[in-house]
Amino acid sequence: MSTTVFEGLVQQPIFRTYAFYVALLGLKMLAMSGFTGIQRMKNLAFANAEDAQTYKLKPKVHEDVERVRRAHLNDLENIPIFFIVSLVYLTTNPSLFLASTLIQIFTVARFIHTFVYAVIVIPQPARALSWGTGYFITIYMAVCSLLHYL
Repeated sequence: MSTTVFEGLVQQPIFRTYAFYVALLGLKMLAMSGFTGIQRMKNLAFANAEDAQTYKLKPKVHEDVERVRRAHLNDLENIPIFFIVSLVYLTTNPSLFLASTLIQIFTVARFIHTFVYAVIVIPQPARALSWGTGYFITIYMAVCSLLHYL
């Protein structure tokens, strides 16, 4: 009985690491929606007239809400691409240590990015460094994958 590339990949220890961190990052992105809602309620800053009307308010923008919203948008711009690129990278049979380390560092960098952007505002370059770490890990994995399949 032959196995497909994907079946073989799922049986590898690195895939367990990948699956764990994908789930963790997925939960992080879902939590950001709730965090945005909490900030909206705390600051009574609603983007939509129908939401504001419930409290007899007018729609307004609040910086704390916007910081959380922008951090969430940044996640949505970067994490799904990482999911795809890192999965392709895993099919190149990379070093278990290197692949695990890259996945873990990416995850930590995304959590740090959110923390310094939306939770405890820390001035630049903290946000840029955490964003850049994840960005360059994704580029590294994409280039390695391209070279492998070239």
